[in-house]
Amino acid sequence: MMSNENNPKNESEKDGNTKVEGNETQQEELTTSTDAASTENVNAEAKTSANPLEEKIIELEAKLREEKDRFLRLYSEFDNAKKRHMRERTDLLKYAGEDVYKLILPVLDDFERAMKANETADDITAVKEGFQLIFNKMKNNLTGKGLEEMKCTGELFNSDSMEAVANIPAPSDDLKSKVVDVLEKGYLLNGKVIRFAKVVVGN
Repeated sequence: MMSNENNPKNESEKDGNTKVEGNETQQEELTTSTDAASTENVNAEAKTSANPLEEKIIELEAKLREEKDRFLRLYSEFDNAKKRHMRERTDLLKYAGEDVYKLILPVLDDFERAMKANETADDITAVKEGFQLIFNKMKNNLTGKGLEEMKCTGELFNSDSMEAVANIPAPSDDLKSKVVDVLEKGYLLNGKVIRFAKVVVGN
């Protein structure tokens, strides 16, 4: 019997099997390499497609922060303006008559000096003249601020600016439905009625 080691046929078969196994190994390595390359391509494509989305999200978040800051600034400015307006309005109402008081104070000083002088005054004419001067001063000051005395006597009765407190027979026909007497003067401030005149009307 011949030994298997010296059999040429067995050697040939053994070499064939070795070649087949080598080819299979190469094919497996090639397949693995191809699969790895495909996976890398897929990951790269996914990463490429994800990058623009992430950039858009970052951009939108930045814009959101910017708009939020802008809103907060505008709200703060509006709130400050509102408080300033309320403060100015309060001050305006509180000190609305400041100019008028400044005009009245000198007149008040004159009255005080006149009353002190009248304590030892013997000439009644001088006292009357002094009070007339003070009255004229005050009237001129108020007129300069837009105060105007109504002219009512002899005028037709006007319920928009007059209040009839009495009706009497007209002294003459031309005074019918007209103001015969004024019990309390009426005043206008820059054309607006601030006090109705109390009048007596002829019938």
